[in-house]
Amino acid sequence: MKKLIFLLIAVITFGAAHAQHKSIDSIYNPNADARADLAAVIKKAAAENKHVMLQIGGNWCIWCRRLYKFIGEHPKLEEEQNRYYVVYHLNYSKENKNLDILKDLGFPQRFGFPVLVILDAKGNRLHTQNTGILEAADSYDEKKILDMLRQWSPMALDPTLYR
Repeated sequence: MKKLIFLLIAVITFGAAHAQHKSIDSIYNPNADARADLAAVIKKAAAENKHVMLQIGGNWCIWCRRLYKFIGEHPKLEEEQNRYYVVYHLNYSKENKNLDILKDLGFPQRFGFPVLVILDAKGNRLHTQNTGILEAADSYDEKKILDMLRQWSPMALDPTLYR
């Protein structure tokens, strides 16, 4: 009986720890109501004193999947991302390009995919990141991503730090 209880606890704990991770083939939802999702994400970021990080791309995009996987495989990156940002994966695909939202964001697709857009907790665009700059060979560079996450965090943009 103790073994069964231990096993159940382990399964529940493992499931909870991995529940936030999406399948590598379904990171983006072309059927999502992105406008409503974005409003909810901004509200959540405001409640948690975080910024919003939009990763814009599609399930068709190998570099989008690589970035998602790379961050998930590097605990320091995942920790920093979760500490400072509420993340939303905004779909861009033939099924749904979300062009109205991209227009509001200043046409970030001009940098290719994935592209990261940082919003403050009020939904104002702070930064658009060309992820090509964060690459290293056929992957990404951990230090470059970590620097970007820290440089655009709410903490880094605190005006009291610059008096």
